[in-house]
Amino acid sequence: MSYQTVSGSYELASRVGHSNAALRAIADRASFYVPAQELGDLDWLKAKVLKRSAFPSPEGVDRLTAAIAIDGSRVAERVRDGLPSVVYGYAQAAAAYVDLATMEQQQDVRFVDPVAIERAVNTALVSLDLPTAGAYTRRGIDIKKSWREALFRIFASKKVEVNRLNQSLLDLLMLLHGHPGAPAATVPVNCPKENCKSRGIPVRAGGGECPACGETLYPTDVLRIHEEVAEEGTNEGALGRLMSVLELLVLVGLVTLLWTQSRADLLRSTLFIVDGPLAVHGPPAKLRARALEYYQAMCSSTPGVGPFLCGLEKTGALVDYARQLARHDVIREGDLLICDADVIKVVCNTDNPKSYGKETYWGRKFVYRALDGRVVVATIPPAAGPAYDENGGQSGPDNYPTIPAILDVIDRTGSSMYRDGIIPVAAAHGRAAFPIGVGTDVLRLVAKQKLGLEPDGTPKAGPQI
Repeated sequence: MSYQTVSGSYELASRVGHSNAALRAIADRASFYVPAQELGDLDWLKAKVLKRSAFPSPEGVDRLTAAIAIDGSRVAERVRDGLPSVVYGYAQAAAAYVDLATMEQQQDVRFVDPVAIERAVNTALVSLDLPTAGAYTRRGIDIKKSWREALFRIFASKKVEVNRLNQSLLDLLMLLHGHPGAPAATVPVNCPKENCKSRGIPVRAGGGECPACGETLYPTDVLRIHEEVAEEGTNEGALGRLMSVLELLVLVGLVTLLWTQSRADLLRSTLFIVDGPLAVHGPPAKLRARALEYYQAMCSSTPGVGPFLCGLEKTGALVDYARQLARHDVIREGDLLICDADVIKVVCNTDNPKSYGKETYWGRKFVYRALDGRVVVATIPPAAGPAYDENGGQSGPDNYPTIPAILDVIDRTGSSMYRDGIIPVAAAHGRAAFPIGVGTDVLRLVAKQKLGLEPDGTPKAGPQI
């Protein structure tokens, strides 16, 4: 029988002890199929590999001179000793601007100037926090309503402040549901009250009321994150959904800023990169269609090609498969792999590859092996139409005019900070990541203040949230 620790959890065996070795030994004896380990005959794949030279830059498109990368992170901490059910969550998203011209100049000199490197990278951060489990915004409500009230309060008050961008998360949410430069007046909300079947209720930024049951509605209910919230557990899954929404809204704000202020200049010379795929999973997934429609509205109103935007994946089944292909030189330096239904069928081991991604992805996946050997899985939105649909979507490069410029930036910005990395994403990750150890200790102290707890764990008088 394990002992109970001071924090309320139970004593566990060391993570670096025998358990890991035992699990690996069990897995080695088990029988299962891993597509990345059993490549087989790959002659069928050769026709889907295109050379870098097949993607010349379109007429009138200059080389991109800047990149803005966006990355998010989250953490949920048990913050009350003796009551491990009390969990407080944090999520944040960072944007890192990288001057590519300055970076390239430093590559050509013998001694790198650290001051020049510092000036070439600028970062900004937006963060939010809320009680995720075992604690509530006020007395007399369940955890789902606590989350709903907290999200509305946070979105209405928390601002994204970068250069001349000074908009709240709620402003950006309404903008995403509208058109570039014209935010929506209302968003469609499903009534969250149990047994109420009202759907698509138009709710303004200030909130509204369900016409059927009278339940108070918030515009942030459109995200439906509260549907994943449970009374038990840490609700880290819901916190992860919130983080992905935060990343998307920061992206929308920054692209819109350049679209508004310098549509014919800065917007057309900057690449926006999201750390991770261009996808929205879980209850907020309907934002996928909004994001694609918003981006394509910008494409139709931007001179020439642009905006330039992509997501970069560091993990996943396709990343593992791509690295195996590179290890066997199936894709060589400068090769782009078209991930059509045939590739998806093999990588995902599915009998319905055409339906892949149609509910979650607003960018199409491409595998690229950079000129220095790095392997990158990029998701790139099409200029028109869906990336994925029930018919397989658009797998070929013809409707992705931003591909040449994106591949060029990938080739120019290799980073050794992590495997197959690029400098802008590494900079954003360094800004967004929560530090291990002392960082989480500080977060615990802040959470105790937010929850109104004294150092000994007793609650302060009066509500604190």
